[in-house]
Amino acid sequence: MITETASAGPKDAQPSTRARNEAMLALLPFSDRQDFEDVSRGLVEAASTEAIRRPNGFPIWDLGAYSFQDAPTAPATVNPSLWRQAQLNRVAGLFEVTDRVYQLRGMDISNITVVEGDTGIIVIDPFISTETATAAMDLYRRHRGDRRVVAVIYTHSHVDHYGGVRALVSDDDITSGRVKIYAPSGFLENAVSENVFAGTAMSRRSHFQYGIFLPRNERGQVDIGLGKAVSSGTITLIPPTDLIDKTGTRLTIDGVDLEFQMTPGTEAPAEMNFYFPQFRALCAAENATHTLHNLLTLRGAEVRDAKAWSAYLNETIDLFADRTDVVFASHHWPVWGSDRIRGYLEDIRDAYQYLHDQTLRLINHGLTPMEIAETLTELPPGLADKWYLRGYYGSISHGVRAIYQRYLGFYDGNPAHLNPHQPTEAGRRYVDLAGGPDALLDKARAAYADGDYRWVAELVDHLVFTDPTNTAARELQADALEQLGYQCENGTWRSLYLSGAHELRNGVFHGVELTVATPDTIRAMSLDLYFDYLGIRLNADKAAKLPTRTLNWEFTDTDQTYAVTVRHAALTYRAGRGLPDPDATITLTRALLDQISIGDTTFEQAINNGALRIDGDPAALTELLGCLDEFHVMFNIVEP
Repeated sequence: MITETASAGPKDAQPSTRARNEAMLALLPFSDRQDFEDVSRGLVEAASTEAIRRPNGFPIWDLGAYSFQDAPTAPATVNPSLWRQAQLNRVAGLFEVTDRVYQLRGMDISNITVVEGDTGIIVIDPFISTETATAAMDLYRRHRGDRRVVAVIYTHSHVDHYGGVRALVSDDDITSGRVKIYAPSGFLENAVSENVFAGTAMSRRSHFQYGIFLPRNERGQVDIGLGKAVSSGTITLIPPTDLIDKTGTRLTIDGVDLEFQMTPGTEAPAEMNFYFPQFRALCAAENATHTLHNLLTLRGAEVRDAKAWSAYLNETIDLFADRTDVVFASHHWPVWGSDRIRGYLEDIRDAYQYLHDQTLRLINHGLTPMEIAETLTELPPGLADKWYLRGYYGSISHGVRAIYQRYLGFYDGNPAHLNPHQPTEAGRRYVDLAGGPDALLDKARAAYADGDYRWVAELVDHLVFTDPTNTAARELQADALEQLGYQCENGTWRSLYLSGAHELRNGVFHGVELTVATPDTIRAMSLDLYFDYLGIRLNADKAAKLPTRTLNWEFTDTDQTYAVTVRHAALTYRAGRGLPDPDATITLTRALLDQISIGDTTFEQAINNGALRIDGDPAALTELLGCLDEFHVMFNIVEP
């Protein structure tokens, strides 16, 4: 991590921040300790607090870094509600959920659930990283024996639910049929496309959302609401062997019966709940957790469907609630007892329906996204004080804006907002309007003294984008973002604000580039997705200078043919047939293409060693390759 100097380090909470955080104590039922009982129920052994590190010392996972959260009272720099959630998420280890169902929690952002079959184990959602998954499964096996993995289930298509899979099974396990991997229909396409098409930008934004480079202390990263943090180890992916595509599907795996419910478009484009009738246990995937969830994750993704989410939870209640004694999810701790479970699921259902319907009501009254966010600030009585509906990971504010985006897009209807100046040009004009940099800073400092940090952040942002070398502007902007972060109940909002402050003071961190577009992800791309991504990388300014180019691609090991056309700076393709008179025909294997994609070799090397053959004009390929952009993760966010 970046070494901070005293002048560049975080500052203390200002009086207005202290007052705002203290006021939270009177708003919520902090005397309710049910979650603290539930989070420790069934503990078999606590997780180690020793850090798991990369060879260069960068921490992959460090539970021990959160020892400062032993303090029972929230410091002034942390919202008390978030502090409470942070303490709950810090309870980590191996837990017995019910007979033959165990969870490994607090050892990554997500949970691993282990269901014991007749001869082996079914593993649900194997974390983000192989390193954390290995540590978790070692802990399980110390107490439950070295049971073989007979099946893996991915509940949905996000990386924290499949990335550690190679810690559990190998390719040989799959090809031999010893292990099956089950996933919802659409899993692979969504998992791969989300992490590749916009993967560079998403990875960079996730650094801010998760506070990856922030110090773990009361002035830095304390929690992300959904868990302590994200691990930063080796991300892997083994494609599923069996897809579940219909609600009501029933399977028996190693003597364990399962009933599936498909929930696409809820927390992920491909997601499913499932029920274990023998154990009266329901896995709610990520559709029911102990936080109001995202309708649009701030790292960036497709907008989720609040209406569908509510409807699927309604179906979940009808299908399983009366038969369920415990509901567990891919994050957080379970809920026990049929009465509590029904209320829990109904409340979450009602919350998403409320946000959906009230946002649409206000849309139809003509309110803009920010006006709606300022109007709908709380859930209604009966929901607002439920801890599992507090905005620790999602929030009402960005949730209602996501619903607006889903229905009406980015434009709020005001023509003045249709084509505004880009930030640097707008910034120059605002600085001139304020009377120059010094006058703008004087006004911003007065707003800071009044505790109006939102206005400071908006105002000084213009000066930073006009002149990123203005040290006074950077420092004041960092101070304002920091106070906003200290006030946040939402763990990701806190990390976003504090990460912005950190980079304004210390610059962009270039020690580790964390990305989700890993070799396994690239190998899992279908050829359709590969050529889609090739088009995304096509630099239009360069490609516009090319004549129309046509290339047939022949893959000898998979017997697939693709016809690719580059015309008018756009790359299009047709699968399953070639063009009759292409400029060039490229013959190679899919395995070679994977090697090129992950950087083990290059097109030029493959041509020179004969692994790739070009019939026709070689320039058709070399010119195309010369028009492809390379994406770099650590781009600027809080400065131009």
